[in-house]
Parts: sequence; structure tokens; C-alpha cells
Amino acid sequence: MIRAALVVLAAAAVAVAAIALSGEPGAAEVAWLGWDVRTTAGAAAILVILATLAAALLWRGLIWLAEAPKRGARARAEARRRQGADALTRGFLAAAAGDGVEARRQAQRAAGLVDDTPALVRLLTAQAAEAAGDAAAAQGAYAAMMGFPELRLVAHRGLMQAALAAGDAAAAERHAADAYKLARTAPWAWRAVIEARLAAGDWPAALALVEGAAERKVISPRVRERGRAALLTAWAAEREGAADSGLRQGALEDALAAARLRPDFAPAAVTAARLLADDGRAARAAQALEAAWKARPHPALWLAYRDLRTDETPRERAARLQSLAAFNPTARESRVLMAEQALLAHDPPRARAAIEPLADEPLTRRLAGLRARIATALGDRDEAAAWIARGAAAPQEADWSDLDPGGRAFAYDAADWARIVRAYAERGELAHPRFERGERMVSDLPELPAAYAGSAAFVGAAEAGLPPIVDDEDFGAGPPAPEPPPAPPGARRASRPRAKARP
Repeated sequence: MIRAALVVLAAAAVAVAAIALSGEPGAAEVAWLGWDVRTTAGAAAILVILATLAAALLWRGLIWLAEAPKRGARARAEARRRQGADALTRGFLAAAAGDGVEARRQAQRAAGLVDDTPALVRLLTAQAAEAAGDAAAAQGAYAAMMGFPELRLVAHRGLMQAALAAGDAAAAERHAADAYKLARTAPWAWRAVIEARLAAGDWPAALALVEGAAERKVISPRVRERGRAALLTAWAAEREGAADSGLRQGALEDALAAARLRPDFAPAAVTAARLLADDGRAARAAQALEAAWKARPHPALWLAYRDLRTDETPRERAARLQSLAAFNPTARESRVLMAEQALLAHDPPRARAAIEPLADEPLTRRLAGLRARIATALGDRDEAAAWIARGAAAPQEADWSDLDPGGRAFAYDAADWARIVRAYAERGELAHPRFERGERMVSDLPELPAAYAGSAAFVGAAEAGLPPIVDDEDFGAGPPAPEPPPAPPGARRASRPRAKARP
């Protein structure tokens, strides 16, 4: 309206200026209803323009009065919209802060104010119930969302979480699977589905999920590669003891594929080596273990490598183990292996030289046991007893726990394999379920007396008859040790330690 008035005034000014500049005022006459008006043309033009402006103002005024009710309704709607937005904002903030009472109050307030975004009101109602600890109300709110296509993904996630809280794994898996069908790029849905497959030990289904997630960029190529290697190994381990030759052949192929995919994953190489050795392909098994040793040494690798042949002398076996250590000579496990093979070759000074670079490492039961065996082989029984005493208080090694007390490597059930798959796929680390549970593992301390009683002469007399530690029962311990001389009168007879076979 203001712009129109300005246009009219500008037109009047132009008309008056034009008449004034022309020098001819002109004449205008109007006769109407007995009125006879005579004036100049300029004045008449100004009067017409002003009359037009007045009529326009009058018309706009009438329109403004007619639209007053609509303006009031719009103002009230805008006020409701602002109040509804405020209620939603306060409600979501209260739900995020865990204030269920305030969140519910704001949800009820928003329900009466918000008309254009009902989805937000329903979501706030569900989250407010969760914050208030009302599981039944939250589940009902999420169930009500299932009727709205745009809310189904949120509803499935809420119902899945409610099912998990209630301990209903089947319902949680069902909602996760439905959500994954709706949105295959939702990481939470994929993770929930694959967790269910891992818990069920369904390795083929988990493999398919990993491949699908990699295609949709849900996981990185590195996670896909590690997850595939771990799942192939778990599946191969499940079929390793099958009587059916077809299943065993499939297990071998999967284990070899996993070992090629990730040579640093020791369970893959060990599983493949066992299957190859059972088929009489010891040379191929050795190659798989050597490739794994290059990538990441693990005690299970050299123990499997040691057992590939049983028709060799201790020195031949020591030489073969030394060749394995040479594939990664600076690794910690290679140092330990060189000390082990030196003991097998009856060369304790070389064993001590091999273990010395690990002197600054934190002491573990396994290192203490190895040092005790070296000291025993060198004839220093007191040093051996001291190492055993220190080792009794030292922590155990996680990698050593991958062997059970029977010497079997990675003999895990489906639940343990699921933990290994998760840890390796996500972080590239090897989980140690037996170590985490604190279960008994392969003994790493030789059975020697931790202390001696009596005089120095008695100690010397007792030491004279101690038999050597045997590293492998197949090698033989040589002729039996002579009986120790009788102890001096009044001294307690020291118990003779037994030779312990290393796994």
C-alpha cells in the first residue's frame, strides 16, 4: 500500500511539473449535479490523482477490516507453532538428560500444540517413556509408529532395544532383520543382525552379511578382509573333525583362503596346517606356518610346526625350528623359539644367549619357566629355583592361553570363535577367551622345588641326583639318573622333581 501511494504521488508530481514547464496552464471544467467547476488543467490533474489515491486507501482499508479474522487466526496458529516447537525442544532435551517426568510433561504439551509434525510428537512420547523407565509405554509407543511408513525404521530400532532389555533375543533379531531390509545402509541394523548370526554360530550367513556391508560401504575394506578371514577360519574349525571327506575338503579350502587373505591371523594358518598334515601334505603345511610366522609369530605356530614330523632326532628338530625362527629373527617369539631349539639341541649356553635380548621385557610365567629350564640345563639349580619362585607371581601370557592343557591350539567353541571374530575384524587383535576367563592353560613352569631346606652340603648332595628337564617325550631323556647319596642325619629328604614334557 505504501508503494502504491508513492507511485501515485510521483505521478502527480510529474504531471504538475510537465504543466508548469509547458507555460500553458490549460483549463478544465466539470458540470455535475448542478455543480459547475472551472479550474486549470494542472489543478484538475492533481485533484484526480488525489481522488484516486483516496479511493485506493479506502479500498485497502475495507479489505484490511475484512481480513482481520484471518489475521487473528494466523497469529494464533503461529503462537501455537512456536509453543509446540518449544515443547518439543524442551522434551527432547529432558529425554536426553534422563528426566523422564519433564520429558513426559513436555510430550503431553506438544501433543496438544503440534499439528504439522506428528512424527516428532510420537518419537518424543516413546523417548520420554524410556527416560521414565516405563518399558511397556515405550514399547507401545514404538509399536504405534509401525503404522507410519516414515517411522518404521525408528520403530524397529526401539522395539529391538526393548526386546534386548527384556532378554528376548529372538524378537530383537527379528526387528533388526526387518530394519536391515528397510535400510541396508544403517550400521546399527547390520551390526545387530550379524551379532545374532555370530551368537548362533551361523558362519555362512555372517560371511554374506560382511560381503553385503562392504558393498554398501557400511564397513571399510580392511574390516571386511579381517572379518572374512576370521569367519572362514571359524567355519573351517567347525568342520575340521567331520567324518565326511567333502566337509573336510571344504574346511581345508576355507582355512587356506583365510591364511592367504590374512597371514597374520594365526588360527587360520594352524587350522590349515592341521588339515594339510592329516592329508599327508606336511610340506604344504610347513609353508602355511612359515608364511604366518613371517607376518606375526605366535607360539601355536611353532608348536604346530614342531609336530609336523615325528621321525627326527632332537638335533634335527632343533635345526628345523631354528629355520622357522629365521623367517622373523627379531620378533620376541622368535627369540623364545631360538632358546627352545637350543635346549632341544642340548646347547644351554646358546639358549641363554638367545633369551638375553628379552631381559628388559616384563617378566611372565612363560619367560620365567624358560629361564628356569636354561638354568637347570646349565647346572645352576639355585638360579632355576629363584626363577620358578618369581614366575609363580608373574602374569601369564595371553598368546600361551590359546593352547589348552592338552596342547591343542585354538580348540574353542562357537561362542569363543564369535569373540575372536569380533575382536579381529574390528581391531585386528586376536582375542584370548581362555585367558579372559582365567582358565587353566598349558603349564609354563617346570616342576622343580622352589626352595631348599638344610645346609649347603645337603643342597649339594640333593642336587647331585636331579634328573634333567626333558623338552619332548619323544626324544628320550637318556640313561636314568643315579640315586642321590643319603642325606646327613637329621636333615629332611628333599623331594625329587619329576621331568615334565613340554607340549
